[in-house]
Amino acid sequence: MFEGVYPALITPFKDNQQRDLDLEGLKSNIDFLISSGVHGIVPCGSTGESATLTFEEHEEVIRKAVEISNGRVPVLAGTGSNNTAEAVRFTKAAKDLGADGALVLSPYYNKPNRSGLIKHYEKLADLDIPIVIYNVPGRTGQNLLPDLITELAEHPGIVGVKEASGDIVQISAIIEETRDLDFNLISGDDAMTLPVLALGGGGVISVTANIEPEKMVKMYEMFKSGNLEEARNIHYSLSPLFRAMFIDTNPIPVKEAVGIRGMAAGPLRLPLDALDKGKISTLREVLARYD
Repeated sequence: MFEGVYPALITPFKDNQQRDLDLEGLKSNIDFLISSGVHGIVPCGSTGESATLTFEEHEEVIRKAVEISNGRVPVLAGTGSNNTAEAVRFTKAAKDLGADGALVLSPYYNKPNRSGLIKHYEKLADLDIPIVIYNVPGRTGQNLLPDLITELAEHPGIVGVKEASGDIVQISAIIEETRDLDFNLISGDDAMTLPVLALGGGGVISVTANIEPEKMVKMYEMFKSGNLEEARNIHYSLSPLFRAMFIDTNPIPVKEAVGIRGMAAGPLRLPLDALDKGKISTLREVLARYD
């Protein structure tokens, strides 16, 4: 479940004082990505500025993503929070709106203990919608270790983990310890996609796929077909773009890049702010390699 290339969608906003949702722009972007061959989409993740969305906006983005995809690809909706009751609310809404699964990050700021983490995830997994854990220590301040993820993977409602620890030894250990379970590890870092696939991972939730979906899909498909050399060549050709997507806090660079490409993007919402001129120049230079 949830294998392949899943773009972590940006949320386009209108260029007005309220930064209202640009739902027509969202439709245009999703249609482009699906036509480019992506295997699924992820609305309302950190790349989608979910932390700045109201509950009503969060629900509307998921509703629209499900409507636009119309069964063409799965929708894995971001529903995480550091408040378990709020995460339950988001996850129930995603289920009711027809999302195929929920991506739930480890609670940030609170730094819950082990038993609290288990109860948090199991409460969400009991809602009868497939749950993908999101381990991103750089944003949550807490790393989910392999033994904890393995324990959670035994719950039938928890079907995978988006791994963004950047630790290949940890990633390998998680895959090793969950190989006999109905559980999938997905890369949370574009640059780690090929190594993760080589270890037995199932794909990537990708920032770069917002800009170069066909190349990301081709890298995945070349690997799956056994053409490792071509997959490796694509990995190296995309590596400058992988790095460029993190010259500033995600999603600042990708949102700028999407706008440069003429797709719907619009402004960021505070506390995120636009790239400075020097970084925009760097980003344009990198993007020009792929025109």
